[in-house]
Amino acid sequence: MRREVTAAYHALAAASQADMVWGHVAVRDPGGDGVWIKAPGWGLEEVRPDRLQLASFDGEVLAGGGSPHKEVQIHLQVLAADPGLTCSVHTHGASAVAFAALETPLLPISHDATIFGGADVPRYRATGGLVTTPELGRALAATLGVAPAALLPKHGLVAAGRTVAAAVMYAVLLDRACRSQLSALAAGEIRTYSNAAEAAAKRAECWADGQLDAGYRYLVRLAHQRIPAFEDIDPDS
Repeated sequence: MRREVTAAYHALAAASQADMVWGHVAVRDPGGDGVWIKAPGWGLEEVRPDRLQLASFDGEVLAGGGSPHKEVQIHLQVLAADPGLTCSVHTHGASAVAFAALETPLLPISHDATIFGGADVPRYRATGGLVTTPELGRALAATLGVAPAALLPKHGLVAAGRTVAAAVMYAVLLDRACRSQLSALAAGEIRTYSNAAEAAAKRAECWADGQLDAGYRYLVRLAHQRIPAFEDIDPDS
């Protein structure tokens, strides 16, 4: 379990989602005791199994020691809102932050944005600061709803999925979609993009579970190339 969580952190780092020591992944504990999340103060690429915490749904650290992560409520509330979700992701993707400041609808100009089926991406507006309380976390969970990801204007993004692979890929795809649209807008008016029907069809074709898993496994392999010591980590440490 710890090794799987560690791999998720490294995959996000390989996808250029790192922001020094900020941003995090949480995975639901199989026993229902809470979520596994990195201890505060570590970068995504620095996470190891012994640098993880098990936080209860009451916000208490059950394993791993130390104080709970300041924004653990993001994950506790998102995963509590939908028992079918396994993993949630919060990063400060630079393209997502920049795009959210424009107040422009996210358009399906590439495969990436079709994860929303032609709809705009939800935006969380309860605060532009840290999500540190259960109330703010519940508001974020409500904003996310059944969408694969949401923007946090002035802050970053959040994604969630029924598998670790899906949650990580949703975060990566949202940031990539924002980057593509920013590039297009820099060149001029956007004139061509998928309509709702084509976007929905592309979502089913491009982002089925097998495709999400394939993309995620690529990122894990890429992380292993960049972080060779990962192969030597004892998953039971």
